[in-house]
Amino acid sequence: MALSALRGAVGFLTRFPVGHDERAWTAFTASPVAAVPVGYLVGGCLALPFLAAGVAHVAVPATVVAFAYLVATYGLTGITHLDGVADCGDAAVVHGEPERRREVLKDTTTGVGAVAAVALVVAGLALGAVAVAGLAVGAAVAVVVASEVGAKAAMATLAAVADPPHDGLGSALADGSGWSGVATAVALALPVAGLGWWAGGDVAGVLVAALPVAAALVVAGLAVGWARSRLGGVSGDVFGATNELTRVVGLHVGVIAWTLS
Repeated sequence: MALSALRGAVGFLTRFPVGHDERAWTAFTASPVAAVPVGYLVGGCLALPFLAAGVAHVAVPATVVAFAYLVATYGLTGITHLDGVADCGDAAVVHGEPERRREVLKDTTTGVGAVAAVALVVAGLALGAVAVAGLAVGAAVAVVVASEVGAKAAMATLAAVADPPHDGLGSALADGSGWSGVATAVALALPVAGLGWWAGGDVAGVLVAALPVAAALVVAGLAVGWARSRLGGVSGDVFGATNELTRVVGLHVGVIAWTLS
């Protein structure tokens, strides 16, 4: 069951040709915490442009590395979660009761809120990647992987405490595990801090590497609060938007932490 859940998580969170069958999807929805290990896989892949630039015999401009990271991010994970950003962006700027905002989530028309939200997320990701490219290669890899693991831990946290307002992706991923599910997600995410020892060689590096995960959990808590007050619960779009937002926040928090350490 655990292996099937992991396959389902890979199929849902990446464009790898595995985990797209019904058995894997069912296993993943029963154990959405399987998303966290996928963060290590995705993060490792997304760290390759920074690793390659770090070992290259010529200086690679930070903007080139950042662009390669952006292409790798959406080439590997797709744009499904960006759709959640767009829908939540439209819902955020609409006045009215949660029912009205949920109607906007389902509306296929793209509004100004959607355009602004996606633009801010992509710009934030690009600028964060430029800053990461300016770090030492070990620190850059640690930030990228930790940000991705944190993003998946945030999704698992949402699944543990979600109270979806209607049937859909949100209700499929909500497992009702509560705080035990959150604790499991954190336990699976914390080993990524070991990259801080590899990058920094001391305990301070470990603590710094853990900060993107901590930031992701804060974003997850804010997302739950916003979704409950504005949408009446955590929907599938909130899952996708949280994944994208936590990745961006993780990069910036990681850069700040390594710069100040």
